[in-house]
Amino acid sequence: MKLTFPAPVFDANAQTGDNTFGDLPEWSLDDLYAGEDAPELTRDMGWLEKACADFAATYQGKLADLDAQGLLDCVHAYEKIDLIAGRIMSFAGLRYYQITTDAERAKFMADCQDKITNFTTPLVFYTLEINRIDDEKLQAMFAENADLNRYKPIFDRLRAMKPHQLSDELEHFLHDQSTVGAAAWNRLFDETIAGLMFEVDGESLNLESTLNFLTDQDRSKREAAARAVAEVLGENIKTFARVHNTLAKEKEIEDRWRKMPSPQAGRHLANHVEPEVVEALRDAVVAAYPKLSHRYYALKAKWLGLDTMEVWDRNAPLPVEDTKTVDWEDAKNVVLEAYGDFDPRMAELAKPFFTEGWIDAAVKPGKAPGAFAHPTVTNVHPYVMLNYMGKPRDVMTLAHELGHGVHQVLAAEQGELLASTPLTLAETASVFGEMLTFRKMLDGAKTKEERKTMLAGKVEDMINTVVRQIAFYDFECKLHAARAEGELTPDDINALWMSVQAESLGPVFDYMEGYESFWAYIPHFVHSPFYVYAYAFGDGLVNALYAVYQEGDADFQEKYFDMLKAGGSKHHSELLAPFGLDASDPKFWDKGLSMISSMIDELEAMED
Repeated sequence: MKLTFPAPVFDANAQTGDNTFGDLPEWSLDDLYAGEDAPELTRDMGWLEKACADFAATYQGKLADLDAQGLLDCVHAYEKIDLIAGRIMSFAGLRYYQITTDAERAKFMADCQDKITNFTTPLVFYTLEINRIDDEKLQAMFAENADLNRYKPIFDRLRAMKPHQLSDELEHFLHDQSTVGAAAWNRLFDETIAGLMFEVDGESLNLESTLNFLTDQDRSKREAAARAVAEVLGENIKTFARVHNTLAKEKEIEDRWRKMPSPQAGRHLANHVEPEVVEALRDAVVAAYPKLSHRYYALKAKWLGLDTMEVWDRNAPLPVEDTKTVDWEDAKNVVLEAYGDFDPRMAELAKPFFTEGWIDAAVKPGKAPGAFAHPTVTNVHPYVMLNYMGKPRDVMTLAHELGHGVHQVLAAEQGELLASTPLTLAETASVFGEMLTFRKMLDGAKTKEERKTMLAGKVEDMINTVVRQIAFYDFECKLHAARAEGELTPDDINALWMSVQAESLGPVFDYMEGYESFWAYIPHFVHSPFYVYAYAFGDGLVNALYAVYQEGDADFQEKYFDMLKAGGSKHHSELLAPFGLDASDPKFWDKGLSMISSMIDELEAMED
């Protein structure tokens, strides 16, 4: 059972900006530790070192001989270690992501990671020995002890990895070298991205502020930003190609030793989802490209008065769109009202994020790009990071991250080992929260133009969440397959990127010189290979869930809260069954995609 120090995964559609939108909050990490010199941190680090050594002395070589109560005691001891280690690394990581260019913060996080990796090395035996326990004996212990049986989902996931388990010595080696392997390349990527500066019309900007101009009303500003991104990424493309080549090769080596059937297999196992379910999703989305992205972007080109669109037009506002920004206080109110209209309990769960210092919203030099909700550990609370720009899409990002936060708060009652939700289900509450907020804002539209703008914005977000992310998934599949055949040049990777972009975006687009390098800034490819299909999975799942909600299921709210409270304790089939849904049915995905298509239908009807 591998220790899983919580790490944020940056969300796909986050926007960023400056601090002109009201009193933007900054989080306080005091609920974790008051500072890097806090005596509680020193105490916990010392406790962790001793606890790991004691755990190994008590249990190594003995797991197969434990009775049910003894195994439960062992699991509880491991869970406490996981909690303390996660608390320390959450604190170190959140400080780092506030200012990734601060050498002291980077060193502090790296030193914490090194110490904890060293402390936990003696625990590698735990997973290995659990997977050597006889199946019949383990099932008998579950039947005997209800408290132990509660942890059965954890054991099931571990034992799914049994065929891919290496020798004790090799597992120890992989654990020890992790801080100088993928983690080190992740850090190089983060620090390189954070340090890049882009010249746009004489102004020097970081990546997030530059990307924000891709949604500017002024087409020349959008073009200038796109060309600046292309220029700087092109100048640094060898570094990014080296990061991707190294990480893909490292993964290929480990996958080969573990006898993984495909590069994606480890992610599917971690997500507790069957490969055929993911492929059904992927195939349904790709088949729908013509009626979704191709159709929508052709319609958008007409609105913009263009025969063909450039990449800097993809997220352009509509000509009729109101360019006013949304003050932070207004954004907070609309999200809380939308949550409260669905169920007052949901708004109450979201309020502390605003009142207790759990959100960091403003753009700051060196701050990590994008947005995330970090669960930290189950006896503290989540933290939300945004880069708030005051655009309507930023309101959606706030609703999205608060959905994650509410989900994480509710799942915390499962305890440290069972709270974490597989990535395929982790997007459920976030996308549902977005949908609630969108529907509230749409219902408040006062004119046809306002409704059209909002519908178009939602369609674009859904295309970015479904079509774009599945295209990303295909890019990763192609990249890892190609890397298995040999080293990839930057041009090789560029060509793979362009092949999926042209297929997914459609014939209305031209592609400026330099766009072929835009894969280089996507953090998901570096931090979490094959993560991206979880966005499409979550969006399709939520669309199907929302359809059930709209149909008027009287018990929907209770079922929904029960689903969130389950955390990672149930398989997706168990969670969806109360709603009459089955993700293994290909028609399930078509139902979700039809919601996007119906919105495009409404937009086309507005042209008549």
